[in-house]
Amino acid sequence: MANTQPAELSATELLAAYAAGTLSPVEACEAALQRINDHDPAINAYCLVDPEHALHAARESENRWHRGQPVGRLDGVPTSIKDIFLTRDWPTLRGSNTIDPDQPWPEDAPAVTLLRRENPVLLGKTTTPELAWKGVTDSPRHGITRNPWDTSRTAGGSSGGAAAAVATGMGPLALGTDGGGSVRIPASFCGITTIKPTYGRIPLYPASPFGTLSHAGPMTTTVTDTALMLDVLAQPDVRDWSAQAPPADSFLDHLGGGVAGLRIAVSTDLGFGTPVDPQIVRALTDAARTFQDLGAHVEHADPGITNPIEDFHVLWFAGAAKATEHLTDAQRELLDPGLAAICRQGLTYSAQDYLEATNTRMELGQRMGAFHQDHDLLLTPTVPITAFPAGRESPTHGDRWTTWTPFTYPFNMTQQPAASIPCGTTDDGLPIGLQIIAPRHADATILRAAHAYEQARPWTRTTTPKQT
Repeated sequence: MANTQPAELSATELLAAYAAGTLSPVEACEAALQRINDHDPAINAYCLVDPEHALHAARESENRWHRGQPVGRLDGVPTSIKDIFLTRDWPTLRGSNTIDPDQPWPEDAPAVTLLRRENPVLLGKTTTPELAWKGVTDSPRHGITRNPWDTSRTAGGSSGGAAAAVATGMGPLALGTDGGGSVRIPASFCGITTIKPTYGRIPLYPASPFGTLSHAGPMTTTVTDTALMLDVLAQPDVRDWSAQAPPADSFLDHLGGGVAGLRIAVSTDLGFGTPVDPQIVRALTDAARTFQDLGAHVEHADPGITNPIEDFHVLWFAGAAKATEHLTDAQRELLDPGLAAICRQGLTYSAQDYLEATNTRMELGQRMGAFHQDHDLLLTPTVPITAFPAGRESPTHGDRWTTWTPFTYPFNMTQQPAASIPCGTTDDGLPIGLQIIAPRHADATILRAAHAYEQARPWTRTTTPKQT
């Protein structure tokens, strides 16, 4: 760590350096801001950066550390907020030209409130597609967000700005959302670590128009940082009627248990018949072998479900229609054309269609619950492909984003926890993500397994964007 630049350190490493007096929060903040200045013009990870606020917070943190009195578990750690979360004194524009920035912004979303209690240095807000509607990150308001491993390619989405920021050293912690894969997809494409926890583990407000598909999640450089951030975020808020009670134990404190004896299933395609890049299959096979070497009982097994894409579309497109119901005809003309199209489709569904999709969702949850009676964890690719050219919704023109993300949205429907961790690169140097899925409320088991894998197969992220 002695020769590592401050912007390349994890949150845990920064906190250790602050405690040792070898690095200050001001230095860490300045390093993150310099990375933003140097690299964000090519990446477009941030839609708002507030250096004055960040440096003021960093100086206050530095004074606390110098007195030996840090306040909070994240005191002084540079952190970003996806521009979906309400954030006091900063506009929340959600990538949309239909939202007026010139209005009061007096309120924090619950997750932002929980972060502030721990005194991170908030750098700014990261980019999202309009209303976080798709699995890539480009919007009418803020343009295209690019992948730091190859700037001609997408960072994924909808938390693409958050993932690209973390991968490039523009702050080691980011807060994202996931309604169908939106923290996991960009984590896979950008080579970072994340978890979509069990639904309700992190409180949300305002209530999402996408209903109980929507989750929040930490996005970081290491499993340890992910567990640390989840400890901070996993607290209820009275504004979220569906929030869970606080967890009984710390996720961070239970990372070290290993995987010996765990029953792990491996599925290349969930039994959907989806074509998967052979290099991704190879990486998944190698990851499974690593878990076996670590003492887990590993077998290839599909959960016996069918692809719920049409039912997910009913839920998702109806939610998009709800999110835009207040817009005037003139405002609708300003929408991302793809978003406008799914809103129109969402208006064609009946209440019976929605209930049928909800019924499919319940059956899917029951099947996965039965599957997990025999398997503690399920391993799949996070996505079946690697990052494709930026500026497209899909590698194939005309397809919706759901056509290439079949392994993520089913677990929003079931509300299960699912993580994505790096498990290698393709021959052309693009990251590959490993998805680890557990039954509801077994978030700690996922993190413990992810940590064991990370220790056995350490990962080096990119910090300098590769432009092509």
